[in-house]
Amino acid sequence: MERPIRVLHVVVNMNRGGAETLLMNLYRKIDHTKIQFDFLTCKEGIFDDEIKQLGGIVYRIPYVTDVGHFLYMNELKSFFNIHDDYKIVHAHMDKMSGLVLKVAAKAGIPHRIAHSHNTKSEGNIIHKGYKWIIGRNIPSYSTKFVACSKVAGQWLFNKKSSNILLLRNGVNSEEFYFSKEKRNKIRDLLNISKEQFVVGHIGRFNMQKNHQFILDIFSEVLKEIPNAKLLLIGDGPLKDKIKSRAVDLDINNSIMFLGIRDDVNELISAFDCLLFPSIHEGLPVTLIEAQASGIHCLVSNVITNEVDIGAGLISYESLKSSPKVWAKKLMNLSASDVNCEFFIKENGFNISDTAQKLQDMYMHMGKNFA
Repeated sequence: MERPIRVLHVVVNMNRGGAETLLMNLYRKIDHTKIQFDFLTCKEGIFDDEIKQLGGIVYRIPYVTDVGHFLYMNELKSFFNIHDDYKIVHAHMDKMSGLVLKVAAKAGIPHRIAHSHNTKSEGNIIHKGYKWIIGRNIPSYSTKFVACSKVAGQWLFNKKSSNILLLRNGVNSEEFYFSKEKRNKIRDLLNISKEQFVVGHIGRFNMQKNHQFILDIFSEVLKEIPNAKLLLIGDGPLKDKIKSRAVDLDINNSIMFLGIRDDVNELISAFDCLLFPSIHEGLPVTLIEAQASGIHCLVSNVITNEVDIGAGLISYESLKSSPKVWAKKLMNLSASDVNCEFFIKENGFNISDTAQKLQDMYMHMGKNFA
């Protein structure tokens, strides 16, 4: 029996971020007799144990922000010198992938994939400048360009963006189908009545997700619907700051901070709508999951229209608009029980189709070193 092709995925950690969740969805669906995923990470992740259960290996080296540029480069060089049997490296670190792929190329790894999941770098002007310099390595040291959306591809690959594999952020749509049973169960558990207006958001507490603006919008909602609830799912460095901001606005009793959850597919059914005023995004898998649940989404107009599956569930608003304008639009949205299976599959967001597309790419690469 032939051994599976082992692909090394490079990430900071395997927590429940958008890219990481997509990777796990793909890993669960891919044929493990043909393809096996391993992961080079820098920090512990919530998915580490499941990866090992599925037959994957989780390696760990210190991250550049902890040890600095030169020590991080040395760690990468040491890793690829020791693990010289990998033939495919798939990097998911946006512009920072430039470092990984440069070292991988010098180590003689033939297939080096850069994967864009975003449209903007995080950090201050110094961090962004550093990432811009590192990102210039990507066209020279990548052998394949992959992106979740056209705009994500244009941002990371620039002139190379016409030569990318578009790999949609697929979801297990059947897990997210709306049901009144799930809706009632979750609302009962959270002590929320069937009649209450519930706004939801799923995302890491960082600048990109714009939680402060979410609170400002929800504060306006409460002026019209005093018993409304805001459910915030996720964790991150700005969580405590947002909690303090909620207290300052005197709306903390109307907000539930639910943390990192593994039952998001059920929690979404409790929403009346999803609020997503991100400052930038690649193609957020959360919005695909919400649409699979038939949930209306109010999103910032910087998010690509590629995220719209065509079921009439996405509404856009400008980040320049006031919280009051956002709130008014939000209150006009409501839960829906539309079956979105056709729209998910038709627009390339079915995880089984996405996994097959990725597997075909790896198998094609594998022919060159079989």
